[in-house]
Order: sequence, then structure tokens, then C-alpha cells
Amino acid sequence: MVLATIMDQVVGMIVIIFVINIVYVTLFTMRMILTLKGQRYFAAATSMIEIIIYIIGLGIVLDNLDRIENVVAYAVGYAIGVLVGMRIEEKLALGYITVNVITREYEHDIPNRLRDQGYGVTNWVAYGREGERLMMEILTSRKSEGKLYQMVKTLDPQAFIISHETKAFFGGFWLKGVKR
Repeated sequence: MVLATIMDQVVGMIVIIFVINIVYVTLFTMRMILTLKGQRYFAAATSMIEIIIYIIGLGIVLDNLDRIENVVAYAVGYAIGVLVGMRIEEKLALGYITVNVITREYEHDIPNRLRDQGYGVTNWVAYGREGERLMMEILTSRKSEGKLYQMVKTLDPQAFIISHETKAFFGGFWLKGVKR
């Protein structure tokens, strides 16, 4: 009976450390994303909760440092917290991206088909090693990123696509009608 109680306490401690670290690292990841996206007040509020959880979790581990399973639970919880934080970030998909598309052939209808879907497209003729190409610059929300890629690949399976995160933009069609 005494052994069962001790085992319950050990397992309980491991679970607590594990869960605390998952929550802490997930909040850490979210705070970093909010900071990078310029959401300073949300980032600050998240950091207060994050640090409280961190101190509690680390305190528990340091008070019980003689138990290797606590350290392992801390490390595994940290790793899983990174994965959970990344998954949440993917689901939130905050912000915008700029997508540059270079088509294999110059096809003047592609920009209009993208515009019909609500995307802001700026296009021009570009010249590559093998001749004339259509170059497009498209701004979209990160939530619409996958749909845009799918549509471009449908319109031109050989298109060359590059994307990068857009920190700020002002004026023009993009401000009024960007696909959200």
C-alpha cells in the first residue's frame, strides 16, 4: 500500500512537470510570434503568464533534482511544447505574405483569374534564360496561403513560387481588398 502511494506521487509529479512545461513552452512560442507580429500588449500579457508557469515548473524540478524522471519529464514536456506551439501558430496563421510567381510561359489571363478570386496581383513581363515570362507579386493573408499556391499550380503547374513574410503595407488595392 505504501509503495502504491509513493508510485502515485512519483507519477503525479512527472505528469505535473510534463504538463507545466508543455504549457510554458507553448506560451513562449506564442509570445515570440506575437512579438514578431508587432502585437506588443498581447505579447506582454502572455509573457506574464508564461513566466509564472516557468518559475513554478522549474522550481518543482529543482526541488526534486535527485529524481532523473523529473528532469526527463521536463525535457520531454519542453520538446512537446515546441511542437504544440508550432501547431497553434500554423492554425492561427497571423499576418500576411508576399508571393512572387514566375510562370513557365507568358499567359496574360493568369493575373485576372487570380484577381477574380480576390487576390491583389501586380504583374509584368520578365525575361529569363529561356525567354519571356510572366512575373506576379501577390499579397495574401497567411490563412489563404495554401489556397493561393493550389490555384497557381492549377493555372501553371510549372510556375516558380517564392514567398516571404510581409511586415507592413500601405495603400493601394491591397489595403482595401486583400484576400483575408
